[in-house]
Amino acid sequence: MTDVNDMLPDVTVLDSAGTAVNLAALKGPLVLYFYPKADTPGCTNEAKDFTALASEFAALDCPVYGMSKDKPAKLAKFAAKYDLNVTLLSDEASDATEQMGAWVEKSMYGKSYMGIDRSTYLVGKDGKVKQVWRKVKVKDHAAEVLAAAKALG
Repeated sequence: MTDVNDMLPDVTVLDSAGTAVNLAALKGPLVLYFYPKADTPGCTNEAKDFTALASEFAALDCPVYGMSKDKPAKLAKFAAKYDLNVTLLSDEASDATEQMGAWVEKSMYGKSYMGIDRSTYLVGKDGKVKQVWRKVKVKDHAAEVLAAAKALG
C-alpha cells in the first residue's frame, strides 16, 4: 500500500489515447486520484470538480490524473462527453490500483466484493507522496486537494 513518503510504484498504465504512462517516471507535484467507474454519478462529479479547478492546478504546475480500471476507449469517451481537463489513466490489469492500496474489499447489501476505493494521492516535487485521502467523499474534495497542493509551496 502506497502511503506518505513512498514513491509512486514502477507500473505502466495507459492513458485515454492508449499511450503508455509509467507512474514512477511522472514528475511532481501531481495529483493521482482513483475512482471506481467512468460515467457514473460520483465519478463524473469528481472529474468535473477537478476539471473546474484545472487552471489553478496548472498554475501550480501540478497535473491531475484520474485512474480507473476502464478501458482507454471508454475513458476517451468519458472525457469527451464532459469536456474533462484531467488526464485519465486505465489500469485494466489492476497493477497500480493494487500496489497503491486502492483495490479493497467492499460490501453492499451484505455482499462482499472487490472494488476501487475512491482515494487520492498528492505527490511532491521530490516524487514522494505527501498526502493520502482514502474513502473520499466527492463533495468539496477537489478544493481540499488544491489547498493541500498550494501548501506544498
